[in-house]
Amino acid sequence: MWAYESVSYQIYPLGFCGASFENDGVVAENILKVSKWIPHIKKTGCNAIYFSPVFESDTHGYNTRDYTKIDARLGTNDDFAQLCRQLHDSDIKVVLDGVFNHVGRGFWAFQDVLKNREGSQYKDWFFINFSGNSNYNDGLWYEGWEGCFDLVKLNLRNEDVINHIFECIKGWINEFDIDGLRLDVAYCLDHEFIKRLRGTCVQIKPDFLLIGELLHGDYSMFVNGSMLHSATNYECYKGLYSSFNSMNMFEICHSLKSQFGPEDWCRYRGMHLLSFVDNHDVSRIASQLTNQEHLPLIYALMFGMPGIPCIYYGSEWGTKASKSEGDPALRVSFEEPVENSLTEWISVLASAHKESHTLCYGGFKIVHLTNKQCIFERNADGERILVAINADSEPYTAYFDSGGEKAVDMISGDMHEFANGSQLSPYTAYYWKMI
Repeated sequence: MWAYESVSYQIYPLGFCGASFENDGVVAENILKVSKWIPHIKKTGCNAIYFSPVFESDTHGYNTRDYTKIDARLGTNDDFAQLCRQLHDSDIKVVLDGVFNHVGRGFWAFQDVLKNREGSQYKDWFFINFSGNSNYNDGLWYEGWEGCFDLVKLNLRNEDVINHIFECIKGWINEFDIDGLRLDVAYCLDHEFIKRLRGTCVQIKPDFLLIGELLHGDYSMFVNGSMLHSATNYECYKGLYSSFNSMNMFEICHSLKSQFGPEDWCRYRGMHLLSFVDNHDVSRIASQLTNQEHLPLIYALMFGMPGIPCIYYGSEWGTKASKSEGDPALRVSFEEPVENSLTEWISVLASAHKESHTLCYGGFKIVHLTNKQCIFERNADGERILVAINADSEPYTAYFDSGGEKAVDMISGDMHEFANGSQLSPYTAYYWKMI
């Protein structure tokens, strides 16, 4: 699967393009702005792009009106098809947000229900009680996602709903040649629906990727041979920044061990979960970390751990924004990309990750661990790479059994010898490839 050897770049298109919050139906060719960012995306080392919702919606993208049309605030289907061709010509895969658990109140089938009530041919597309009411005073009650009545839950066991969604996906593949989907709130989706979705997509495009948005619970219930290829690793997301803020590297390392360690009881060995330090739903990592010296280090840890690394647009140069400021603050428009030392650092890490079979597929084992330092091993087919992090402001000498005498640092290209202990300078990271 191509995704297992990729680095993703996430864009929230409505924010990226500076679109108005309310959909006024006026068509603007804003999505073509992404074309100008392709050289930057390539420079960061990303070879896949994940677009948050692009289809016609009421407001924020997750309340879909029409699965067949690109949101007017972004442009037309022809505009997006042009962009996808440009991305593919630059060897960048395209993954879209598949929002199938719910739709917006403006969704054409739900509008028909509001108009025709019991007489609507689409009434069974949703979970409706015509004897109840909603906070919109519709004179009927319907199930919304987590009680949100602007997100109308779809009946994913209704054959007409399933067929409509699958026909739309076929259209996206044929029209835009997309390479995969990230399934919004996958933990809410009917398991049989996901299985059928996988079968349908594979028939059309054998290497089609399915990533699920999962928060907690057992990821293996969704990530397996018949359902999803990957899932968002929220379980490690908190541990990544918390380990640095609390100066407790045990937290993230023990999470990684429980997921990917060598013991039989480790839960997700062989899986390729989506790794991230931030996204469109959480605070920017530069705002989350209490010490900005840790910013390059957390990216080194993310690229070195098992998983598919994903970068959120703007964070690669250290943009700040807090969730407490509201979602719009996390989803802003930038006139142009910024390239600084952090950007360059990320590009080096991305190249090291993509070019290493071991970093893409290797196992995980803790080698040396203190509150402020961690060294873990990635291994595959006889190749061993040691990922070393010193989160301290002071130098540190690590003594451990390296299983060899010499290594080359994949980041700097420098040779490293283990004979007299491994010297870790303050606030540094290393990828030692054993030779």
